Order: sequence, then structure tokens, then C-alpha cells
Amino acid sequence: MVVVLEKNITANQTLNIVKHLEEYGFRVHKTVGVQQTILAAIGVKPEFDTRKIKILDGVAEVYRITEPFKLASRQAKEDNTIIKIKNVTIGGDEIVVMAGPCAVESEDQINKIAELVSKNGAKILRGGAFKPRSSPYAFQGLGEEGLKLLKQAAEKYGLLVITEVMEIGQIELIGEYTDIYQVGARNMQNYSLLKELSKVNKPVFLKRGLSATIEEMLMSAEYILSNTNKDVILCERGIRTFETYTRNTFDLSSIPVVHKKSHLPIFADPSHATGMRDKVIPMARAAVAAGADGLMIEVHHDPDAALSDGPQALFPDQFSEMMRQIKLIAEAIGRKI
Repeated sequence: MVVVLEKNITANQTLNIVKHLEEYGFRVHKTVGVQQTILAAIGVKPEFDTRKIKILDGVAEVYRITEPFKLASRQAKEDNTIIKIKNVTIGGDEIVVMAGPCAVESEDQINKIAELVSKNGAKILRGGAFKPRSSPYAFQGLGEEGLKLLKQAAEKYGLLVITEVMEIGQIELIGEYTDIYQVGARNMQNYSLLKELSKVNKPVFLKRGLSATIEEMLMSAEYILSNTNKDVILCERGIRTFETYTRNTFDLSSIPVVHKKSHLPIFADPSHATGMRDKVIPMARAAVAAGADGLMIEVHHDPDAALSDGPQALFPDQFSEMMRQIKLIAEAIGRKI
């Protein structure tokens, strides 16, 4: 349930309310909003009489959260979640672009691409050091050496780093190099991994599963939010349907749905959604128009020689043109890049 506090509430009154909620068996998450402060009391207690809390000094209103994703819901937090990482703000007026190769392949490769994406306005360098591949014989990434190259290139060109974590045992290692942990589509419902990421002090970029509903994606976000980590970024990357002309079906409608249901920012990944570079730019334009808080784009200086996902990686001139176009769309809807 949500406990809305009075605007002039004292610190002692707040502590007393929290104490009562905890004594009744609830876990309490405090959110300070622009207009008001609320306490999200989490616990399955359908029979609980909310009047026990309404009578406490400092309580303005109490109501139940009807959504199954309690902490991720707009009922628990009305204001948008704003995530600040160094000089980058996610979830505000600016649409943030993450760009880079599917995988880190060499020092020369990642430096060339980092320079390209930075020059064109991207703020975050993406690149996999550990790659989950459908085939066990495909390139699996450079491991820690890839992380080092990714971090060095990002620092050289003033970028943040995002890279994928595949298992619990990688969290500590990857945390030394990344600014944002990425959870791939295949791991969206790896609840053991999500529970451990709920304890880290860095944002988690959660991709929608291959056939996951929007509610299932938000429930996975709930696992991360349920501990101390409050910085979750969602990502629409297409879902598997009966269509065969594209790699996945890009569910752009999920963007406004998530904005209505949740306070969490949501990005779009047109590269994985379509699987073909000629479709990436049109879908990037559409995602920005639909209200995405950012884009994740695959770029390669020589995609024909890429060790993974070359067909969906933009050429340098295509990336430059995409950035030019989406800046115009962002301005048209009152945002910026």
C-alpha cells in the first residue's frame, strides 16, 4: 500500500509511521517527490485494515497498490525516476543515446567506434565482453581484456560504459569497469541474478525478454527494486512473434504503456528488434517519436568484418545521419539530444 505523508510532517512523525508499518510486517520504501513524500509499504496483506495507519499523526492518505509490480508502479512513485551518472541524466528531457559494437573485438576497433559515437553525440559506449550466443561455436567475447579495452576507450572519449552481465559470478568483476550493468533478454527472468543486482549501487539496464509481456518485464524490474537499488532502466528490444521478415517484432506501443504504468525510464533498441541495418534508422525515429528516454544502437566501422551481429550494425555515416534525424524529432516533441 501507499502511505502519503502530510507536507509539514516532522522527522519524528515519519519515524513513528515507519515503525508501525514495520511492526505490522511491511517492508517500507521511502520516496521523496516534488509534491509529496510517500511510503510504499510492501507485503501481501489483503486483509490488513488501512485505518490503523490512517489514524497516525502525519498521514494524509492511505491506499492500496493494485498493480502486481508495487515499487515500479506509478502508484508507488508518481514522479519519473531520474538517474544521474556522472555528467549524464537519464529519464529527464534529454534523450540519451548508447552506441557501440555488439562485442569488443580489439583495441583498434573499440577506439575507432568510441571516437565515432562520441563525436556524433552519444553519451554511453556499449560493447560486450561476455557474449551470450545462440551457438556455442560463435564468438563469446574477450572477457576481462574486453572490459579493460572498453573502459579505456570510454574514458579517452568522455563516455560512460554499459556492458552485459550474464551470471552472478561476473557482477564484481564487471562492476570494476562498467557504469551500468546490462541484463540481456535471455536473462530477464533470471531471478537469482536480478536479486543480486538489487544490492549493487549502479544502475541496471533491463532488456525485455524474447517473449515477455510488459507486466513480466515490470515484475522483473521489481526484483531489482526490492532491495537497495532504485535505478532501473527498461529496454524494449522486440519480441518473438510469428513474423519472419524482421528478427523480432518491435513493440513500440510498450513505450507509452510503460510511461503510464511505471515511473522507470525506458529505452529502445531498434538494432536487435529488426536485425537489419536498413531498418534501424526508421525504427529509431519512431522510438523517439513514441517517447523513448533513450536509444541503444549498434555501430561498427567495418560491420562486414564484425565478429557478431554485423548485419544490424550501422555504418559510421548511417549513424551520423540517424543522430541528425532524431535530433530534429526530439526538438519537435519538446525534448533534446
